[in-house]
Amino acid sequence: MFKQRFNRLHALRFKHFTRNGYALFSCLGKEVLIGTLSVVTLTYAKANGISTRQVLAVDSLGHEEVKIDEVVVTGSRAPLTASQSARIVSVITRDDIDRAPAETVNDLLKLAIGVDVRQRGGFGVQTDISIDGGTSDQITILLNGMPLSSPQTGHNAADFPVTLADIERVEILEGSSSRVFGSSAFNGAVNIVTRKDSKSGASVAVEGGSFGTFGTEGRVAAATGRIVNTVSGAYRQSDGGTLHSDFKRRQLYYTGHLGSRVADAQWQFGISSQDFGANTFYSTKFNNQFEATRRYMASATATLRPLGSDVLTLVPQAYWHRDYDHYQLIRGKDGAANGENYHRTDVYGGGLTANVRWLLGTTSLGADIRREHIVSTAYGDELPESEWKPIDGTDRSYSRLGNRTNTSLFLEHNVIVGGLTVSAGVMANRNTCLDGDFRLYPGVDVSYRPDDHWKIYASWNKALRVPTYTDLYAKNSVQVGDLTLSPERNSTFKVGTRYRTQGLSTVVSAFYAHGTDIIDWVYETAESKTYHALNIGRLNNMGASAEAALNLTEIVHDPIVTRVKVAYAYIHQTHDTDRQIYGSLYALEYLRHKFTVQLDHRIVSHLSAQWNLRWQQRMNGYHPYCKVDAKLMWSTPHYNIYVKADNLTAHRYYDIGGVRQPGLWVMAGMSVTL
Repeated sequence: MFKQRFNRLHALRFKHFTRNGYALFSCLGKEVLIGTLSVVTLTYAKANGISTRQVLAVDSLGHEEVKIDEVVVTGSRAPLTASQSARIVSVITRDDIDRAPAETVNDLLKLAIGVDVRQRGGFGVQTDISIDGGTSDQITILLNGMPLSSPQTGHNAADFPVTLADIERVEILEGSSSRVFGSSAFNGAVNIVTRKDSKSGASVAVEGGSFGTFGTEGRVAAATGRIVNTVSGAYRQSDGGTLHSDFKRRQLYYTGHLGSRVADAQWQFGISSQDFGANTFYSTKFNNQFEATRRYMASATATLRPLGSDVLTLVPQAYWHRDYDHYQLIRGKDGAANGENYHRTDVYGGGLTANVRWLLGTTSLGADIRREHIVSTAYGDELPESEWKPIDGTDRSYSRLGNRTNTSLFLEHNVIVGGLTVSAGVMANRNTCLDGDFRLYPGVDVSYRPDDHWKIYASWNKALRVPTYTDLYAKNSVQVGDLTLSPERNSTFKVGTRYRTQGLSTVVSAFYAHGTDIIDWVYETAESKTYHALNIGRLNNMGASAEAALNLTEIVHDPIVTRVKVAYAYIHQTHDTDRQIYGSLYALEYLRHKFTVQLDHRIVSHLSAQWNLRWQQRMNGYHPYCKVDAKLMWSTPHYNIYVKADNLTAHRYYDIGGVRQPGLWVMAGMSVTL
């Protein structure tokens, strides 16, 4: 018999959670549905980027475990979830970092299939990083969303104040990314995101190994209420493994975090210092070059929710970094006549982005202003002698000056309809080193998710890059710049698909980048002995890549082999120019083939190992080589003991120019968490 219920219960669905005690009263007299939140919306990509965690969750209804292995905000200025994003970003997770036989971020990037790492010195002392056949000047490198790229040169861009112990993840966005990171992201971007500690603690590590290498580092985190402060420091020295490649490296880094319902804030300060022998780094004629670099950086960023929700978010950012570069063509010989130069570069800027969620999607508006200033003994316009600036610790003075201001305005809109995401926008850019006009660089990204396993995506974006001060002003016995250089331009098309199921993840993609007025350092005649910076014409890079990762821990109970990852990338280049070119330093020396394999396996108890194989072939006269690295580690919650071996086959190879890399390099160390 039917009976009317007069006190009918209504289901209550939580959209916002609070820790306030009185919130419990909202549940009285209501039916409460509790489930597992499977996707988290993150904050603005530029400040917080991509979050990657490996989580096994079982919901309250008893459903089987679901792995959330990638929660990302990809190449858009508005926050999008993993299932919604219109571009795919490669992520090196904290777990990847712990397992890898790596000493620096540069070592980690060698295993990213779309990234080309051209190493000069060991332990990341100096490394050129590029993406999809580009050059080191054509990407932007960021630390927690703060741009570290220098207008002087891309060679020192990877001079980080952080160690691997500080890093939560490394994010790699391939293809033109000006809409997200500004004009410097010509061919892509690399964003390093540091760890956000939730409680107080400390760790210390020490290691030593081949070629007189010794290093130590420490890290302390202090949590007080909603504020967490972290300080870390590191020191490393080595004979370098080859003639005149010794180095000393010092790093200091501080970061703070504040989180609340209406605002999240992060601030950071870092110092990095390097002194290193630069054997044939810039010319094979001189095997005893020397360089010393210093970097001071600071930034602050926040995500503000003035309405108490994500309907409106404001993301302000301010940053500054100062870079010192002291170079000697012949180590120990002072003076301009002997090829000694000093440079001091200041980069400071800020920006504001507003994200508005409304009926037709999410609209993002933003503006960034960046000021670049250099004083130098070689780069920039000549100053009157009365305006020369003395160089501390020397009898030399900065006699040249360069200034330019880069202004970018952004507009982007994101629409999500079912499994379809469309993200379209434009950057209006103005640089005072050009004609002062605003130029438009549009882009559109589209992705479609037919089900929970598949994702298909396509994108098109345009970008511009102005020459560095080295491109414009360098003038010595081995290099000559050109003040008449035009800015580089490109259009990048990218398509791909991703398939993911329990234990298996695959990504297949292809790209075409059409570049005009590309800048390279070249020999103009067969008899040339000096490289000249030139716009070498139209340069098109096209390629494809595929990678597959098998996580056996999700398929087999307690397997011996826990993870296998295989990846391959191929690039083909076409060059159209009315100039005869007889030698190239960068743009034409691209990777034709790159093949990598990673294997993780358990040995006994807490003992495990990872093996990495990398085979690659570079164009323009380089021989292909195969390199094998390994790491053996005993891991517990409170301490780790490890042995790393770089280049197990002791193969002597070249990544760039005539800089020969060392053979077998073995390191052993221990870290303790207090």
